[in-house]
Amino acid sequence: MSATDQDHMRRAIELARTNLGLTADNPSVGCVIVRAGEIVGEGATAPGGRPHAEEQALDRAGEAARGATAYVTLEPCGARSSGGFSCSERLVAARVARVLIACEDASPFAAGQGAERLRAAGIEVQLGVLAGEASALYVGYRPCDDSP
Repeated sequence: MSATDQDHMRRAIELARTNLGLTADNPSVGCVIVRAGEIVGEGATAPGGRPHAEEQALDRAGEAARGATAYVTLEPCGARSSGGFSCSERLVAARVARVLIACEDASPFAAGQGAERLRAAGIEVQLGVLAGEASALYVGYRPCDDSP
């Protein structure tokens, strides 16, 4: 992991902190999308838990997400309680090249499903990137059956 990767993950952690405690049953997640060294999209889980960080970052990045690297503080969800597209599905559809994840998600809507979907699509996935720094975000997070 490069110093640049660490810098971008620290930015994602900073974004996640902005809505800490405001995202209802969902955890506060930060996402930064970088292509060719430039940040092309960022997001943090919105107050109330929707939209998710990855959704916002991908919307902002648009076509620039193709071939980019996404830095996410918590494993992207593999399923949505609402039945909509999960964050891992959105990352696959956007054709990102790499996803660096700080912390794994114990939620039944992630729990390895998100990372596995990304890998199955040929996306490089790296878990545990600055996990020590990001884990403080999720100390009180207790996933329930309906909170992706």
